[in-house]
Amino acid sequence: MVKRAEVSKIVVINGPNLGRLGVREPEIYGSATLEDLRAACTQWGQELGINVEVRQSDSEAEVIGWMHQAVDEKTPVVLNPAAFTHYSYGLADAAAQVTDVHIPLIEVHISNPAGREAFRKHSVISPIATGTITGMGFYGYKLALDAAVHALED
Repeated sequence: MVKRAEVSKIVVINGPNLGRLGVREPEIYGSATLEDLRAACTQWGQELGINVEVRQSDSEAEVIGWMHQAVDEKTPVVLNPAAFTHYSYGLADAAAQVTDVHIPLIEVHISNPAGREAFRKHSVISPIATGTITGMGFYGYKLALDAAVHALED
């Protein structure tokens, strides 16, 4: 298990379409942007005494590469896999590499997928993740960062 003293940062990885926050479906995701999320996560990290790096990509390959990097660098992950949640077995395999070496991986969703369309009810990431937080808006990321730090202290 990676310990708190060994960790200098947490990476927040966001999947497809989250770069469109503030524009895409504001009735579900609100009016705040990815830059607003980046600023909030950075602030929450400072409060926890840890650097937070927020990334977003619409490319499945890039997201998988970031997961591999997290394993290699022993960096905890907060992951909003977005649409990849439901079908990306490649991302699920990469996520398993994170948790297999006992690095915290917290899955987060701005909305509650279980309360949305039928295809969103299944996650290939949840069974692998250290924990999952859904439906709390941006506040879910704060909870996820807290959970990742807590997992490092166990």
